[in-house]
Amino acid sequence: MAYLIDLKTFIDVRGNLTVIEKTIPFEIKRIFYIYGVDKSARGGHRHKTTIQAAICLKGSCRIYNNDGQDENYFVLDQPSKCLILQTHDWHTMDQFSPDAILMVLASEYFDQQDYIFEPYKK
Repeated sequence: MAYLIDLKTFIDVRGNLTVIEKTIPFEIKRIFYIYGVDKSARGGHRHKTTIQAAICLKGSCRIYNNDGQDENYFVLDQPSKCLILQTHDWHTMDQFSPDAILMVLASEYFDQQDYIFEPYKK
């Protein structure tokens, strides 16, 4: 099941500094980000081997997750929140604020064969 982690953040009068170091449970091989999203939902898949970490750097979005047993919604609205999505986590992203920038760190390079688009049966 997907789960949230808090990224180490240092806050002082000069601003905030969030560090991604020794907290992501996999080696990062790919980074991409999603922005300028209209009312559409993104995602709609799970993976055979890829694990992902999602961080909303600016604004907010919601991520629906279904691991075949449980369904959950996660709201990412702080750049210090990170959602870990396991391979079996079928997910969609929606409710992007107009200024949202969602960054995703992935454990594998892009491979179309890694995607499973069919949702779990209810």
